[in-house]
Amino acid sequence: MSNVNGSAITEFILLGLTDRSELQPLLFVLFLVVYLITVLGNLGMIMLIRLDSRLHTPMYFFLTNLAFVDLCYTSNATPQMLANIISEKTISFAGCFTQCYIFIALLLTEFYMLAAMAYDRYVAICDPLHYSVKMSRRVCICLASFPYVYGFSDGLFQATLTFRLSFCNSNVINHFYCADPPLIKLSCSDTYVKKHAMLISAGLNLSSSLTIILMSYTFIIATVLRIKSAEGRHKAFSTCGSHMMAVTLFYGTLFCMYVRPPTDETVEESKIIAVFYTFVSPVLNPLIYSLRNKDVKQALKNVLR
Repeated sequence: MSNVNGSAITEFILLGLTDRSELQPLLFVLFLVVYLITVLGNLGMIMLIRLDSRLHTPMYFFLTNLAFVDLCYTSNATPQMLANIISEKTISFAGCFTQCYIFIALLLTEFYMLAAMAYDRYVAICDPLHYSVKMSRRVCICLASFPYVYGFSDGLFQATLTFRLSFCNSNVINHFYCADPPLIKLSCSDTYVKKHAMLISAGLNLSSSLTIILMSYTFIIATVLRIKSAEGRHKAFSTCGSHMMAVTLFYGTLFCMYVRPPTDETVEESKIIAVFYTFVSPVLNPLIYSLRNKDVKQALKNVLR
């Protein structure tokens, strides 16, 4: 569908990761297995925390929300991607808008959910005597609600800017889901406002959420280093190690993708980078938090019994 104006486009074509037909069955099986592990891992984490009363603490409350966001995040793109591998690679205009909107919204939600988790660890380690007051139920609900409210509000604004553009040359998206950068490349209208809005939003949200995380861990490290016993230092660092691993993986890939103007080269690179935060990060988070956490492993043993 080429040489049509924006109003005539009713669907888009997703090229996927590769056009090599011999790789399609392998990719289908690989991503299906990863998706199933992601769903089971994150659902299992949510159920485990709900079932074990000893895990009803602020830290695990935020972890439940992170698992829920990861579950929605990967479910937004993966089923469509798997369907496109074995059938026609099309998605409706409305479906593309919805996918783009939910993707941006959940991305922003995860930024600030990770920041809330870092703040929780800061209070727990740097001010343990006032932890129950500073991290009361009301405070936790507010800290967990803000990422959703802000993420879905800014996500709607960004997605609306994208789909107000005119698509008149082609409807072929060089990606495996409806992402902002390749959609901007398709547009034949002025993309100045959208490009700068995307860069400002990405830069602002990445830097502000990461600043909260880095400041929290700066204070945490300073406090931990003042602990005299080696066992105490190890215990304090072990409670933060899982979170730092998740943050490094998630933010590292996103910096590579979004804080750059979309060009043919960066859009092609972004497909590979997108695999990491769409598939790898959601599947690793439950493993990172469960394998490195004695409370979670003990709760799992109790439930299995």
